[in-house]
Amino acid sequence: MATTTPSPTPVAKPPARPARPARPPGPAVRRRSRWSQAQRAWRLHWQLYLLVIVPIAYFVIFKYIPMAFNVIAFKDYSPVLGPWGSQWVGLRNFQQLFSNPVFGTLLKNTFILAFYLVLASFPVPLILALALNEIRNGWFKRTVQLVTYAPYFISTVVVVSMTVLVLSPQVGIVNDGLGLFGIGPINFLGEPGFFRHIYVWTDVWQTAGYAAVIYLAALAGIDPALHESAKIDGASRLQRIRHVDLPGIMPTAMVMLILGVGNMMAIGFEKAYLLQNNLNLAQSEIIPTYVYKTGLINADFSMATAVGLFNSVVNLCLLLVVNFAAKRITGNGLWR
Repeated sequence: MATTTPSPTPVAKPPARPARPARPPGPAVRRRSRWSQAQRAWRLHWQLYLLVIVPIAYFVIFKYIPMAFNVIAFKDYSPVLGPWGSQWVGLRNFQQLFSNPVFGTLLKNTFILAFYLVLASFPVPLILALALNEIRNGWFKRTVQLVTYAPYFISTVVVVSMTVLVLSPQVGIVNDGLGLFGIGPINFLGEPGFFRHIYVWTDVWQTAGYAAVIYLAALAGIDPALHESAKIDGASRLQRIRHVDLPGIMPTAMVMLILGVGNMMAIGFEKAYLLQNNLNLAQSEIIPTYVYKTGLINADFSMATAVGLFNSVVNLCLLLVVNFAAKRITGNGLWR
């Protein structure tokens, strides 16, 4: 009878020791790694960093450093004592501003002119870009782009001079044309009711071509397959513009609208001041021109700084409100 030998019982292994968690690197190691990463990024992309230095220096020198001097708005500024040595007066300058009888007129003129400018300057470049995008004749398209884009490079002083000559009651071409219909010469720049229209539509003429280029760049990024699919489905040209082009450039249009509203109170001072005269002062006196006259001509720097600070705060509030509304309605805004 065969005998079976019992199999040896396995010996239990001791439980494995848990691995010791890795110790996080110390502050010195983290600093060295970050410094090495920064050095590597600089070696790889030093050309881009050199290009960025100039814009950063511009914003730091001309935008951020001057913010510190807004303290003048809360002081009785004296050029002898300087911004830090002048007497602190708190909100006295703002109280004088809000109690000034001319403040209501300034605020109304600025808001109406800025709102009118945004309403006129937003749709015109959009329509121009959509129209240029549909043109297939290359020569005609380039000619229209050149004619509409060139005024952007004309200085404000030249634009105002051209406007004064065109609208002159004696030698202006507009009054010559009206004379053919028996309408007497009109002093357009002397009538307060014409000031806003002159300001807004000369600005639209000057900037529409530049803004249209931005929309044309956005239109170039739309997938051509969407247009091909729309053609196969029988969509007309207007239907393709409505259902393909407009949704494709809507994020860009929203950003342009938000920036335009955010700059509502920062109306161009040069054009308003150059078009201004004693006859149209009732509608041409706005906050930027008042700041210039108060701060530089009358040398009341504290009041001028208070007016400018109030203007900037209103701009910021408008920007935040419009950005919030645009994100809620369209899902597009300046910040994610």
